[in-house]
Amino acid sequence: MTKKEKVEFVINTLKDLYPEIPIPLDHKDPYTLLIAVLMSAQSTDVRVNQITPLLFKKADNPYDMVKLTVDEIRDIIKPVGLSPMKSKGIHGLSQILIDKHNGEVPKTYEALEVLPAVGHKTAAVVLSQAFGIPAFPVDTHIQRLMYRWNLSNGKNVVQTEKDAKRLFPEALWNDLHLQIIWYGRQYSPARGWDLDKDIITKTIGRKTEIDKYYKTKKS
Repeated sequence: MTKKEKVEFVINTLKDLYPEIPIPLDHKDPYTLLIAVLMSAQSTDVRVNQITPLLFKKADNPYDMVKLTVDEIRDIIKPVGLSPMKSKGIHGLSQILIDKHNGEVPKTYEALEVLPAVGHKTAAVVLSQAFGIPAFPVDTHIQRLMYRWNLSNGKNVVQTEKDAKRLFPEALWNDLHLQIIWYGRQYSPARGWDLDKDIITKTIGRKTEIDKYYKTKKS
């Protein structure tokens, strides 16, 4: 299989599996998505979706959020982890949105990435999922699968993002990054991996990864 054929196989398989693509984090607008994505760092979407309703009941916009203290925010979001850093980020970015952006979430990497606790991946998620701007956020699932599929060297997320954007058509980026995440969770997890169920890796995967799988299984 050529690399072009592998890419087409990935696209077609994911399209068949996920013709409709759910958004993992519950939100109602760009601001609530930004907060949810920030909270999801080193946590799970399930846990974040349990906690965001509690926070958004008190404050679902930057103007109400800055009325809360950092300690009040931290007490609410403590179950998602890293609450001291995240609560300061939520309060701080809310104030900046009011001061510099009329309370609106900006639509550029540059403006998003200078906000407290907002990195490149968070900015990319907001741009793609809130505004429909082509982006390819790379999380642990995408990093793992791009390596398993021999479509990236897996050295770092920066390189993986470059490889994904180079290989996949821009018009598909926003769908594909979500489809790969869902596929990784359901068919190609880091733990409890069953290669027989992972049709993409079994078909186009990196030989060293497949050999390692069978070696581990035998032992």
